Order: sequence, then C-alpha cells, then structure tokens
Amino acid sequence: MTSIKKRAAAWFFEGISGGEEHHKKDPWWKVLCLTGTDYFSSMGFQPGLSYLAAGVLSPHATLMLVLLTLIGALPAYSLVARESPHGRGSFAIFERLFKGWLGKTIVLILIGFATTDFIFTITMCAADAAVHIVENPLMIKFPHDQLIITEGLIVVLGVIFLLGFQEAITISFILVILYLSVNAYAFFFIYSHIFANQQLVTNWVNAVNTQYPTAQSILITAALAFPQLALGLSGFETGVAVMPLIKTKHENDINERVNLTRLLLLTVAVIMGIFLLAGSFCTAVTIPPALFLEGGEANGRALAYLAHKFCGEGFGTLYDISTVLILWFAGASGMAALLSFIPHYLPVYGMAPDWSRARRPLVLFLTIISIVITFCFQADVDSQAAPFATGLLVLVTSGVTGITILLWKNHPFLRIFFLIIDLAFIYAATSVMIQKPDGLQISLLFCVAILATSFLSRAVRSTELRIGQVVLDDKARAFVQKARDENWHQIRLLAHRPGDTDYARKEQEARRDHSIQLVEGNFIFLEIEVSDSSEFQDTVLEVTGHEQDGYQIMRCQSATVPNAMAALLLHLRDQTSEVPHIYLQWTEGNPIAYMIKYILFGEGETAPLAREILRVAEPNPDKRPKIHVA
Repeated sequence: MTSIKKRAAAWFFEGISGGEEHHKKDPWWKVLCLTGTDYFSSMGFQPGLSYLAAGVLSPHATLMLVLLTLIGALPAYSLVARESPHGRGSFAIFERLFKGWLGKTIVLILIGFATTDFIFTITMCAADAAVHIVENPLMIKFPHDQLIITEGLIVVLGVIFLLGFQEAITISFILVILYLSVNAYAFFFIYSHIFANQQLVTNWVNAVNTQYPTAQSILITAALAFPQLALGLSGFETGVAVMPLIKTKHENDINERVNLTRLLLLTVAVIMGIFLLAGSFCTAVTIPPALFLEGGEANGRALAYLAHKFCGEGFGTLYDISTVLILWFAGASGMAALLSFIPHYLPVYGMAPDWSRARRPLVLFLTIISIVITFCFQADVDSQAAPFATGLLVLVTSGVTGITILLWKNHPFLRIFFLIIDLAFIYAATSVMIQKPDGLQISLLFCVAILATSFLSRAVRSTELRIGQVVLDDKARAFVQKARDENWHQIRLLAHRPGDTDYARKEQEARRDHSIQLVEGNFIFLEIEVSDSSEFQDTVLEVTGHEQDGYQIMRCQSATVPNAMAALLLHLRDQTSEVPHIYLQWTEGNPIAYMIKYILFGEGETAPLAREILRVAEPNPDKRPKIHVA
C-alpha cells in the first residue's frame, strides 16, 4: 500500500520540482485542434449573433472581423510566438518591457483578465452545450437539469486533463474533424439551395441597398457591430500557449517551433474566416429576420436551424450532437492555456503554492473553481457572456499592445500599422465594457483576487530557502580556509551594509557588542546588495571575495538579504563540515513594517528572518548555523 501511495503521489504531483512534465509531442495540425475547439465552436452562435448585431449587414460585419483577424491579430500573434517560444504568451513581453514590481503587477492584472476569459470559456461553453442537450425533444426533463449537466461536463473535462494532454489532443482532433465536416456538408446543401433560388440573394441585396444606401453607412454599421463579433479570437492566445506541445524534427529547435506555431495560427485563422463568411452569408440570405430574435427557431443556433431544414432531421440531429460536443470541449483550450500560463508565472513569482507547478493539482483546482462559478451563475449562458467577452478582448488587446510597444523604437512603419490595429481592439474592448459593465466588474474581481492571493502566498512563502545554488570564487574560498586555520575552525561572518567603507568602526562595534577579542580571530565581512526585490528566487548566488584596507569582504547580489544569508551559511557548513557563525545588529523600528518591507523590497529585520529560514531548512539545532544579534 505504501508503494502504491508513493506512485500515486508521484503521478499526481509530477512536475512540482519545477521541471517540465515529459508530454508526448504532437504534429502542429493535431495541436491546432486543441486550440481550434474554442475557435471553431463559435460557429455554433456567431452567425446568429452577427445578424442580431448588424442585421442584413452581418456578412459585411463578419468580413470586417475576418480582415482584422488576418491583417491584425494574426501578424501580432506571429510576433508574440517569436518573442515567447516557450508558451508564456504576450505576458512575457510586458514582463520584459517593465522590470521589477511594475512589470509583475501588470502581468498579474493581465493574468486576472486571462483567468476570467479562460474560466468562463470552460463554464459558458459547457453551459451552452447543456442548453442544446436540455432543449432536445428526446431529452428527459428533471429538476435543475441544465445546472447538473453543465457541472457533469466540466467534471468530465477535468478528468480528461488529469489523464494527460495526449488524451485531450486526441479527443479535440476527432471533434474538430467531425464538426468541420458536418458544417461543410451542411454548407453544400444550403448553398445548392441558394444557387437554385437566386431571388434570395436579390432580396438580400435590395434590403441592404434600401437600409444602407451609402458605403459610409455600411462601413459605420459594420464597425459598430465588430466588438460583439470578436468572441472567437481567444484561439490566438491559446495557440501561443500550447507551443511546447508541438513536435519538431529536431528536438528543442526553437525556430522550427515558432514557424510551426505561425503555420498553426495562419491555418486556424483562414479556416475560421472561410467558415464564418460562409455561415454569415447563408444565414442572412435564407433565414427570415424574425427567427433570429429571442424565442425564434434560429436564435442562438442559426446554422443548426438550416441543417435541419435543408439536410433533413437525421443529419440535423448529427449536427446538434457535433455542436454539443465541440461546445463542451471548447473549454479544453481554456484549460490548456491556464495550465501553461499559471506555472510559468505565479509559482516563479512566489505568488502561488509550489504545487501549482504540477499540472494535475492545478487541473483539480481549476475544475473546482469552474464548478463553483457555474453554480454561482446557475449555468446561465447569457449572464456569463459579459465577463467572457471582457476578459477575451482585454487579453487580445494586451497582445497587440505589447507588440506595438516592442516595435515602437526601431520599426517606424510597423509601429503605425500595429498602432491602428491596437486602437481597433482598444475600441472593441472599451465598447464591450461600456455596454456590459458587469463583465468588467467580474473581471476586476478576478484581478483583485489574483493580486490578493498572490501577495498572501508570497508572505506565507517568505521563509522558504529560495536560492538554488551558491558559488564562491577562489578568493572567497581562500577567506573561508584562512578563517578555519586562524580562528580555531570558527567561521565568523559579520553582516555589513554595502556602501559603508568604515570597516574598522564596524569591527570595533562588533567586538564590543559580541565580546569577541582580537586573539579569538577575525571576521569576514558579508555585504549583500539587493538586486530585483520583486524576484522570488535566485537560481545561483555568486559570492566574490575582496580585500580593502586589510579587511576580508564577501560580496553578492540577491533578491532578498535574509535568504541569501541563510543559503550562504548552509553552503559553508556543507562545504567545511563546520557550523558557521554570523553577527548582526538589531534594527530600530516596527517589526511589522519591516516584515512588509522584506516581502516587497527584500530587506527588513534580517536577523529573525534569516534565523527562521534556517530553522525551516535545518530542523536539527546542532547542525544549524548560528546567528548572533546585539
């Protein structure tokens, strides 16, 4: 039983050490299907939504969306793929552009909006699939059926991701092929009917000319409808997030991975553009306007209505089944994106428990969150549309904005081009926030929750030993050996603030305060300079030796002083088999204020923090380095 428990724990927490799990790579066209489930599933509602937003101009509005996708979002995310080849998304650009706490705060806020987008992708699409199931005339009715079915779909999705990405990609491949095939088959019969009845097209053209007599009125109406149509663009951010899953001919070939990701993004955008244009035109031409309204047969299911009408009830039922399946599995793209972003950022920032590095605990956590969100919204699709749209448009806008800032200095033409695209997405995001302020409110709640829990986690994890490796140069090692030889195997470090060059005064104060006589040995001064205090951990702590006015000095840089001090002391103990001593002074001031200062700026009341870090790292008091404070 013990062996089984160990194997189960190893399986569940695989990847918690910080290393990547060894996923089997797949060809780009199969990985395309994982991100395509979200993108292609919008075919289930986009044509009807387009008509409600733009009326007879729905093909024009859809054409504007497709053009902006191909000439705007696609080039932007092709550059994002180049800038973030390890699946860290557009956030990596802001992390690089803005250093320190500013950059990390921006990333955390964007993760808040991204979490809103992807969580509601899971919950809203599952709820929409449940609606299709419940409204089927063959479905047996029972109390709270839509809520229970939605929760069940989310649980099944979570189980699939617990098994692995390979299973999710295989299922997504089957569903995407099925869904595109039934849509292509339906289009064949629908357009055959249109070609045989040219009067349908003539009537539509006359309606357009009557309602919108000028090209200017057509353009303005289509532009105003654009924000309501941009719900399928989250496939771009997901496409970048799943980059590490793409198989390359040469393992770890970054350039090949980037090129294949760009091919993936281009392919999914072109396929979606063709299907959206075909869907919006045929629905606008063949369906009476009244059927698009609430309660109408085509409301929320325009293409399904046409599939039943022109292809027969048998094929219409198959179309409904494929729609339900792809809507349900659209949440897979959201889950895949979150499983990529969160381990890349929050644990590294110290702003999430260490178990969030592992995929399976994170899948379980995200599934529970999705279940709670679904219960709070009672699986209602309409009430979840606003936060989904807000999170999505802010996320896509941030990607285009990041590329625009990145290109601003060195590419005059490209910066103007991307600025225009960026303004279009900013308009779309702002428009949605104004029209549906509850979506912004919910998104901001996610952002506040992310920020609050992140800083709480950082505070809780503040006493972890966060140094990966300690390296002393030759001179520093010589100081240690000399101390052992001259101080009766005693290694004494004296903490000293960088920049203060009065070493004689510091030594006199230390000998007086700690009652250490000259015959007992000398000190090695230790100066730790705080680098970027927003970083949670240092991979390598490099310690260099220096001599000034006859005094021996060790110097290093670290994100936090107490952690660097504790790591160095433990390293000296392990290398010399001697328990080292360090001497400090109490700092005047409020201890709570110093604790906050330590969390934010890497400094504070060093002595108790360093001692606590050592206590956690070394439970045996006899082997624990000694800290002396006066």
